[in-house]
Amino acid sequence: MSKNLELLDKKYIWHPFTQMYDWLKEEPLIIKEAKGSYLKDIKGRWYLDGVSSLWVNVHGHRKKEIDSAIKKQLSKVAHSTFFGLSHKPAIELAGRLVNIAPGGLSKVFYSDNGSTSVEVALKICFQYWRQKDKKEKTKFIYFKNSYHGDTIGSVSVGGIGLFHGLYRPLLFKGYCLPFSIARVKNVLEKHHREIAGLIVEPMIQGAAGMLLMPKGFFKKIRDLCLRYNVLFIADEVATGFGRTGKMFACEHEGVRPDILCLGKGITAGYLPLAATLTTGKVYSAFLGEYKDKKAFFHGHSYTANPLACVAAIENLNLFEREKTLKKLQPKISFLKKELKAFEALEHVKEVRQLGFMVGIELVKDKAGNEPYLWEEKIGIRVIKEARKKRVILRPLGNVIVLMPPLSISSFELKLLLEITRQSILSVT
Repeated sequence: MSKNLELLDKKYIWHPFTQMYDWLKEEPLIIKEAKGSYLKDIKGRWYLDGVSSLWVNVHGHRKKEIDSAIKKQLSKVAHSTFFGLSHKPAIELAGRLVNIAPGGLSKVFYSDNGSTSVEVALKICFQYWRQKDKKEKTKFIYFKNSYHGDTIGSVSVGGIGLFHGLYRPLLFKGYCLPFSIARVKNVLEKHHREIAGLIVEPMIQGAAGMLLMPKGFFKKIRDLCLRYNVLFIADEVATGFGRTGKMFACEHEGVRPDILCLGKGITAGYLPLAATLTTGKVYSAFLGEYKDKKAFFHGHSYTANPLACVAAIENLNLFEREKTLKKLQPKISFLKKELKAFEALEHVKEVRQLGFMVGIELVKDKAGNEPYLWEEKIGIRVIKEARKKRVILRPLGNVIVLMPPLSISSFELKLLLEITRQSILSVT
């Protein structure tokens, strides 16, 4: 049975962010079931999920409360269009999101995944200024090494050459800036009349390898956007729902964005769902007579899917009932303490951490700051070594990422760190 599945996978499937030439030569890991912090493959082997199934799982796999909520909703309706109709789970969830989001955000637009939540934000921003009679405001500021998704609009505001460079001829142009207040201020001073919005990952750039912002930078660029009348978009797809130790990363510097993008952990890793939150000021620009054609002409077939919405509601219930954020703090402190040992490793250049988001950057020569070459596949080799020891990780180039479920036990967290350390030492 397992061999047949492997053959069928290789015959029919094209995996994301995967060199299929290599995949076809290797034994694929095929997951059959899961429980808590662990995943089980079709051969009966259990693995510790060290990256929350790509940064989405929050309370562990097969959480009975979320399972039950989805089963209960299944007995009512699995899906109904959100075009011209509504339903209870979406209404309830919208109220809950507004209540926990940074102040001033009062409207929720649903979509399917993080990339689409960013597409929604960009289009809202663009259309907002056209309906405010400022049609010249069409460009966006974004940052080097930023990642906001893989659809065309989100790639247009992405700053990672490996992911985005190839597609530049397809994309709209904007201002790609470094983490420099002086540069941001300069561009806004000269070009604010044509800039519609600024989009940023709060506090930490995830896909870039967990790159941390300078302290105070996030708050300062928000203030500059207020000064120069530019909408501020916070992309919390990766950082939201406790990943940084707070419900939203915006809270670290008390920032209130005009638009907030949410995804990944919104359903605790159960079902695809995303949300784009905006202020009443932004929303009101889309109100008018039918003949005015001011409606937001955007939507998805599975917008506000009821099963996903009840999963998200129960996710938030669990945050409250189990005091998830409070229980997370000692684990964050333990993680920080234990990661210091990694800094002493011969081939570890830097360890970057914010809450439960960790990047361990590997180099060939620490003294000379010589990186491993892309073709050496050092990150892939390390995660394959960890897989032999029954831990699932996924690298970002030469950066080993740790982002376990928030519910991981102290014992499991220690095991994750020890196997990661052993794997780095074994390969390097």
